[in-house]
Amino acid sequence: MQINNPDRAGDVAGSKRSSWHQRASAYVAELQAELDGIEVRGDLSDEAARLLEKAEVQLAAARQAIDARETPRSLLSGATVDRVWANIHRAELSILKLAVEKDLTWWGTEILARTRQHLGVEDPIRNALECRVESDGRRLDGRFRDLAVRALRAANDAQDLKRSRVRSFRNILLTSVVITGVIAALLAVWGYVDPQAIAGKLCFTGQKGATFCPIGDTPAGGDVLIVEFFGLCGAVLAGAVSLRKMQGTATPYMMPICLLLLRLPVGALAALFGLLIIQGGFIPGLSDLDSGAQILAWALVFGVAQESVTRLIDAQGRKVVENARGPSRGFDAETGETAEDLGRVPLDGVAAGSRRRAGRRHPFSRPHG
Repeated sequence: MQINNPDRAGDVAGSKRSSWHQRASAYVAELQAELDGIEVRGDLSDEAARLLEKAEVQLAAARQAIDARETPRSLLSGATVDRVWANIHRAELSILKLAVEKDLTWWGTEILARTRQHLGVEDPIRNALECRVESDGRRLDGRFRDLAVRALRAANDAQDLKRSRVRSFRNILLTSVVITGVIAALLAVWGYVDPQAIAGKLCFTGQKGATFCPIGDTPAGGDVLIVEFFGLCGAVLAGAVSLRKMQGTATPYMMPICLLLLRLPVGALAALFGLLIIQGGFIPGLSDLDSGAQILAWALVFGVAQESVTRLIDAQGRKVVENARGPSRGFDAETGETAEDLGRVPLDGVAAGSRRRAGRRHPFSRPHG
């Protein structure tokens, strides 16, 4: 069912937007509902009224960023994503400052969960919050509101920094894809312009003195291209096998796809340079390939072999993405606790127990993109 009439704040993401737009828009709607409840409650001091107005402005800025058209520059810089979540995070802090005592009580679990997700075990703010909240049955009261605000701000800033690292690594991968792709393309063009310069090095002399090239028995412009193509095919096969170890990501930067794309030009270059290594006699017993099919078969093998290099890049990519996990993920081994230990459900990050006790959903328990 398509919703044609969103609420007055317009908190409905467009049907053609990406998943992180949808999640952010839904979260903004939830925060707006919290602010509306605070406004209806009334009896706000001048300071609280100004804080409420500032939170409204921040959510409006987040909506504007969500609805903005992405450009190649914004996609690379991450300006849109950073603007959305920076304003959402500041609105969260305003809601926490404006929360009344009865609403504040059960937020201790949620804020504690986020600090444990994104702050190190030696962080003094995390340790102070753990000491205060744990001693009071993981409840939060007005005495520790300022500490909770500082802890939530620190956790949000740490999460934003991790997301920036994911984007930076993604940009490094894309740059590597472009550079290696350009090198492979230039070598293919060079092969056509001067076949003897490179394509001649891809031809081998058989035991009976016959010459074998990837295409025919004389160097041709298409020799470099077909060798790179077979190397690329080998990289595709290796990438398909590596998919079993890859995991999806909730970040808006498509890291797994970038890791797969890097394999393609690397496989093409590995095939070309691998055959040059054989031609140079660096691999004993393989200096005399005696058929074009054998040459292309080795190009395919070298394309698969690039996995030994890109596997290390995959490991770094998984590490970067794992560090940027959202608050709905389980805790790591350093805390010894899981999401369920804190009464939280990993699917949406909302504590089932706190829903029953407080009768409402906490705004700080949404997965961040």
